[in-house]
Amino acid sequence: MKAFHIISAVIGGAIAGAALGLLVAPEKGEDTRKKIARILREKGINLKRSEIEEIADEIEDQIEKSL
Repeated sequence: MKAFHIISAVIGGAIAGAALGLLVAPEKGEDTRKKIARILREKGINLKRSEIEEIADEIEDQIEKSL
């Protein structure tokens, strides 16, 4: 069971790091959201703009809480 926890922590850390990198990137938020939407569409995931903005807001809230 410990191996599962370690793998989960590594994956969670990678996702959090990627999200943080996107949020603090020097580009405008609009450009970043477009890139995220394009990448998700390439992977077969179609989200509406409002859904992407909601996800970005949730990530931002979580980061602010952890600081």
